[in-house]
Amino acid sequence: MAKYKFFIIYLQPRKNYCIVMQIGDNIIRMNINTIYIYFSPVHPYMFPYVNRISILGRGCNDVLENHLQFRLTGCEKGMVIFMAKYLVVVESPAKVKTIKKFLGVNYEVAASNGHVRDLPKSQLGVDVEHDYEPKYITIRGKGDILANLRKEVKKAEKIYLATDPDREGEAISWHLLKALKLEDKKVYRITFNEITKNAVKESLKNAREINMDLVDAQQARRVLDRMVGYRISPLLWEKVKRGLSAGRVQSVALRIICDREEEINEFIPEEYWTLDGEFRIPGEKKPIRAKYYGKKDSKINIASKQELDKIVEELQEAEYEVAEVKKGERMKKPPLPFTTSTLQQEASKVLNFSTQKTMRLAQQLYEGIDIKGNGTVGIITYLRTDSTRVSEEAEASAKEYIEKEYGPEYAATAINEKKTDKKIQDAHEAIRPTDISRTPVLMKESLSRDQFRLYQLIWKRFAASRMTPAKYETTSVKIDGNGHRFTVSASKELFDGFMSVYVQEDEKEENNTLAKGIDKDTKLHLENLDGKQHFTQPSPHYTEASLVRALEELGIGRPSTYAPTITTILARHYVVKENKNLYVTELGEVVNHMMKEAFPSIVDVNFTANMEALLDGVEEGTVKWKTIVSNFYPDLEEAVQNAEKELEHVKITDELSDEVCDICGKQMVIKYGPHGRFLACPGFPECRNTKPYYEKIGIACPECGKDIVLKKTKKGRKYYGCIDNPECGFMVWQKPSEEKCAQCGAIMLEKGNKLVCSNENCGHVVNKNKP
Repeated sequence: MAKYKFFIIYLQPRKNYCIVMQIGDNIIRMNINTIYIYFSPVHPYMFPYVNRISILGRGCNDVLENHLQFRLTGCEKGMVIFMAKYLVVVESPAKVKTIKKFLGVNYEVAASNGHVRDLPKSQLGVDVEHDYEPKYITIRGKGDILANLRKEVKKAEKIYLATDPDREGEAISWHLLKALKLEDKKVYRITFNEITKNAVKESLKNAREINMDLVDAQQARRVLDRMVGYRISPLLWEKVKRGLSAGRVQSVALRIICDREEEINEFIPEEYWTLDGEFRIPGEKKPIRAKYYGKKDSKINIASKQELDKIVEELQEAEYEVAEVKKGERMKKPPLPFTTSTLQQEASKVLNFSTQKTMRLAQQLYEGIDIKGNGTVGIITYLRTDSTRVSEEAEASAKEYIEKEYGPEYAATAINEKKTDKKIQDAHEAIRPTDISRTPVLMKESLSRDQFRLYQLIWKRFAASRMTPAKYETTSVKIDGNGHRFTVSASKELFDGFMSVYVQEDEKEENNTLAKGIDKDTKLHLENLDGKQHFTQPSPHYTEASLVRALEELGIGRPSTYAPTITTILARHYVVKENKNLYVTELGEVVNHMMKEAFPSIVDVNFTANMEALLDGVEEGTVKWKTIVSNFYPDLEEAVQNAEKELEHVKITDELSDEVCDICGKQMVIKYGPHGRFLACPGFPECRNTKPYYEKIGIACPECGKDIVLKKTKKGRKYYGCIDNPECGFMVWQKPSEEKCAQCGAIMLEKGNKLVCSNENCGHVVNKNKP
């Protein structure tokens, strides 16, 4: 055997290869920092790890030069291959470092930075004359990313596409396969619901082909959205102003908000009264307070002061006794773990986060947080899901943790499950911590304030969902007197169960306690009757949270669409947000009216929900995606052509006002801008004078006698106020009427076909006089 020379090769951290020599059947490999190699006239063997090597030794220039030549040219004589064996492509650069750490030296991890191909922005991008074939192009700015990916692909034996585990992620993998021309390569699709070592490694064992049903479902959604946007938006530019947009889901969301606004404006409050009684129990210091129910066998709703006075008169001299005392137990079930929708709703209510902020923070928690001693790791599961399912492994881990930290009696024996007839996309789990032992307290130092608050909400909700129900003792008492009945109920907590960890914002309850000495036939003394006037309230304005809930219940959109839909209608200034509530702007009303008139099916809730069901059919492989598109487009095109003719009168033109320009003396005109109407000088561009436009409604201010005008808040919500504001502070949300209240003399407000007194304590209502 030839004489060998001894060298040490130092490894460079976080690079992708180094040389290991093969001597006979033996391969000399590395330890953590160095490799010991004997050079000999044999073929070298490549072991992936670092890009650069340092070879130390004397009398070895020729060997060094040869090996540098091998490294630079790719492979002469010595069969040296300088690359990692496998390439994993993810969407986000934030995942690269984390996943690389899990997979080790044989794997290179690269990011596509989201989508790499899409329909062109300059045209429809769908060949409607040739089977509706999409025309995909490389997204501007993604050329360099694709070029780098192509270099990595050439070096790899296998390519794993690890984009997000949903329809959109599947489509991105398919676009990567096409853009990188991987048809002849060994290409596999892998998905993981959480970015942890076990989940990522398990996904490699279960690699599969790209699911074209998922891809086609996403293609159908993208093409339908493009058709609606690119055929209807230009119509809005022509009829209203440039920069507006219509969308298959956003237009329906806008209509839902507009319908609620209309419902609120037309709502007529109805008067009703409640009556409480305070009763003294013999031997007890504190009286009990009971609510008036009505007669013994029927409930009575008190509609007026006259009815109340009559009942009070009958109650004053009555003798009272306890007719019934009923005790029982009530179980309160733990909540389900979060889905995308419920997370957005609860984060809005509890943390005051917008849907967009919630999703951004959840994405950060999913992609990976740098934890002291553990490196970067994803701490929650995938954030776009409408499933409440939990893996067996997570189930067992949660049970073990709860039994250890809270006691065996707190660990659930039967899990509360969601019962619904609606189709659930059960591809992934509910949103939960990847490791329940990473409590919010332990994670606090590694998270920003908002990340911590959201993680704490997710952790508590999941822990609570795996715990036992809370148990209450309930007591219900019926008090009778002179044929009338009062009722009082109370509950006492016996076992806190899941509530030791988590209480939902809208389910916080006060535990009333009743005197121990109250039994059936106990005589009571009436101390006081307290009657209060109330008025029925309209449905509340939508908030981001309640709109998400409405969209989910109606089957409109999917988890990934809720946040961008709301963000879009806010950005377009169709709605504004004030104190969490969403209000329609004048611009939103104009667009919604046009959409309802010209495209009733597009903004029809049932039609849109049915379209989502068809897209689910594509995902299941029961419906062809081009069938949906070919059935949809001809009707859309016909509607657009009709609208171009019939909606010409909707186009907003400049109206002359009675205001004179302060600068040049010309009569100013009314123009329409992004935030509504304003006054502008027709001498533009020579004269650029503008003023706010206030629409007079022909009614005098009840406080100062000057004109009442239509105004807007800073965010665009309409109201009626005195033109002399701020000197005069009169303002109302509904349009004032010329009529005055016959009962109190206050100004009357228009609500639908009724006039309602502006004085909240009056509540007088009359029919509006028809013109």
